[in-house]
Amino acid sequence: MCFKNSVFGSCLMLVAFTCWINANISEAFGTFGLDLHHRYSDTVKQFLNVDGLPEKGTVDYYTAMVHRDRLFKGRRLAAASTPILTFVGIGGNQTYNMWALGYLHYSIVNVGTPASSFLVALDTNSDLFWVPCDCKTCPRYFNMTDETRFELSIYSPSNSTTSSPLPCNSTLCGPTRTCLARSNTCAYQQLYGASSSTGILVDDVLHLGSDTNPQDPVDVSVTFGCGKNQTGYFLESGGGINGVFGLGMGGISVPSILASKSVTANSFSMCFSDEYFGRIEFGDKGSPEQKTTPFNVQKSNPTYNITVIQIGVGNNVTNLEFTANFNTGTAVTHLTDPAYSFFVNNFNSRITEKRYHYPADAAFDHCYVLRYF
Repeated sequence: MCFKNSVFGSCLMLVAFTCWINANISEAFGTFGLDLHHRYSDTVKQFLNVDGLPEKGTVDYYTAMVHRDRLFKGRRLAAASTPILTFVGIGGNQTYNMWALGYLHYSIVNVGTPASSFLVALDTNSDLFWVPCDCKTCPRYFNMTDETRFELSIYSPSNSTTSSPLPCNSTLCGPTRTCLARSNTCAYQQLYGASSSTGILVDDVLHLGSDTNPQDPVDVSVTFGCGKNQTGYFLESGGGINGVFGLGMGGISVPSILASKSVTANSFSMCFSDEYFGRIEFGDKGSPEQKTTPFNVQKSNPTYNITVIQIGVGNNVTNLEFTANFNTGTAVTHLTDPAYSFFVNNFNSRITEKRYHYPADAAFDHCYVLRYF
């Protein structure tokens, strides 16, 4: 386990599920809800049957995963006024936490006609959905931990009968985009720190389905990026090598587009477990029993930002107040002082494992030697 000044990462998750609820952007602010249960609590054992799962990796195991997911869905008390939609095809609404790809959360999405599948990183800190497109240097595969090769798709507008370029006069092109006058096409550049994706915006079909079994297909035309040039970790075995699915509050994000077309409510949920998988659903408003926290929404740059009013390490609690942005596009949590010092000092005073000191230029300055049995 390692901690860095203003950054900490965790190797152990103590909660069974945490759920993300997107704000209704038409209001001044939205809400964020968390239901936290220890993985060995009676509540979790009752609904997840953690003591009786089949052997991991078997068909029975994944059948049990589907069953436990349905049990959690059954706890929601309020029916949505609009349909709840999920991804379709391989993986369905499943999300995957993949350590080989930057420890981010991924889903498989299907776009175009005929449909092509993409393993995209789910990013609540950006708005644009983009996939690699007609690019020569894009990664074509990555190696799984079992040494098998996972093939990656490349999108091409010419291969989809439902694809069309977004014209410059579209409201989704906006003042921050570039117009390619010769083709009347809207271009984009999306920056992610030292990495980027550049290309044109296109309209094409995103294949979704209801959360029923069997699913009712729902095909929606959405605007997304045809990423012709990627830089940084998009060209390596890092996060988002097959595209990024922006889930932010901006008008071009898929949740916003679905709401603008009255396909679903302007909300979505993401739920994660400690088994490296989870689920995502669009239009999910949660249930009345959920506790909520208001977002601090700035109209110029709306993000999923909340106010934290207390930190506790063991029995030591402090009423430090600060704002924090929930961001599924990064695998670490960033804290600044005094919150950072309070957290690491209290943690360090309780841990019995030996400190491990990296070289001076290493990323983390609070590391510990852990023993696995």
